[in-house]
Amino acid sequence: MNDYSGYLSPFSWRYGTEAMRRLWSERHKRELWRKIWVSLARVESGFGLVSAAQVEELASKAKAVDVERSLEIEAEIRHDLMAEIKAFAGQCPTAGGVIHLGATSMDIEDNADALRILESLDLIIEKLGTLLLALAARIDQFAALPVMAFTHIQPAEPTTLGYRCAVWAQDLFLAYEDLLAAKTSVRGKGFKGAVGTSASYSELFGVDRLPEFEASMEKELGLKFFPVTTQTCTRIQEYRVVTALSTLGAALHKIAFDFRLLQSPPIGELSEPFAKKQVGSSAMPFKRNPIAAEKIDSLARLLSSYPQVAWSNASLSLLERTLDDSANRRVILPESFLIGNEILETAQKIVEGFSADEGAIRETFQRYAPFACTERVMMAMAKTGADRQETHERLRQHALAAWAAIRAGEENPLAGSLSRDEFFVSQLGSAALASLMHIEDYVGDAAIRAVGFASMLRKKVAVLD
Repeated sequence: MNDYSGYLSPFSWRYGTEAMRRLWSERHKRELWRKIWVSLARVESGFGLVSAAQVEELASKAKAVDVERSLEIEAEIRHDLMAEIKAFAGQCPTAGGVIHLGATSMDIEDNADALRILESLDLIIEKLGTLLLALAARIDQFAALPVMAFTHIQPAEPTTLGYRCAVWAQDLFLAYEDLLAAKTSVRGKGFKGAVGTSASYSELFGVDRLPEFEASMEKELGLKFFPVTTQTCTRIQEYRVVTALSTLGAALHKIAFDFRLLQSPPIGELSEPFAKKQVGSSAMPFKRNPIAAEKIDSLARLLSSYPQVAWSNASLSLLERTLDDSANRRVILPESFLIGNEILETAQKIVEGFSADEGAIRETFQRYAPFACTERVMMAMAKTGADRQETHERLRQHALAAWAAIRAGEENPLAGSLSRDEFFVSQLGSAALASLMHIEDYVGDAAIRAVGFASMLRKKVAVLD
């Protein structure tokens, strides 16, 4: 249970999932440290430096993390990893003296962080795959439903709701590919000592056996290592991972922002799920605020700032290592993943639960779609040899009159006014002109393209997972 009498990060309880919080918990971090120490001892036993009994004793206590005891020790010695070594050693009377043999702190910490990053990427990628499949279902559902498209937040031409969902899904799929690439490229520091030269290990095993030693450690941990490091592995790795998460944030921010606009009552075409007892406002009982979409945008905005910090950690690390990245990494690494986790969970609820108001969609469409007919009429007139400039001007005058009528609260009169204009009727004929005003089918290959993309998505996500 949390103690709510002092400051708690919102990520400690409000945002993120228990699974992701566990990965970035103090306990799990120390479990990984101990796992690495046991693996190090096991490999060193193969070089005759540690006995099998000592390895067994370390392994038996690897899960017996006592965070409170470690923090007590840290308060005295001011070094968190050394405090954990002492706590671990205190539980292992015969093996305590061989813990961390030949290692420097970052041999343990950087490899543990690489393992945590991989575990966290697995959770994010799985959730993103689930979201993509949910969007694929929505694409199919609404592939042929005409809606009004907007450019510059002004009515443009028709599209379909399924095609709009495909646009969202494509952005998310790019983020999916980036996250998969980031996962594939994650490396640990390996075991190279204080400045990356493996000097301490060469004293233990001899220079000639260092490749064998690191290969054994890679196998033990299931983690590939960078071939070259300083005291730490390159912080560019974390920049790439956080940037991939920020790309996910950008894709989800756009989706949520579109939802916020489309949920506003003047448009009212979509609605995110709204619980039966949910309160929209403490002062205005009628409100249905889009809090889920707003939360996504709020957290994604924060996530977008973290790549800059990670960039600075990579670029400002002087020579073989400085410590000015340590404190902020305790924030940006877990929070980047926790934000990604939270906004994915929220987006999943929106995508699975949103409703489309087809009446509102139709009303918006009937109000603004006729304006898009002017392009069709102009192309048809050009084919008859009509003067393009005169056609454009006449269409412009009809459109301006139609806009004035809409602002006065009337229905869009454009189709009727064009049908009465002899300039167009004489060139095209009444029937052809009327068919050009049936704008519902003026969506090109939107439905076909949307369904095709959804099909590709199912195959790719299934293969990549």
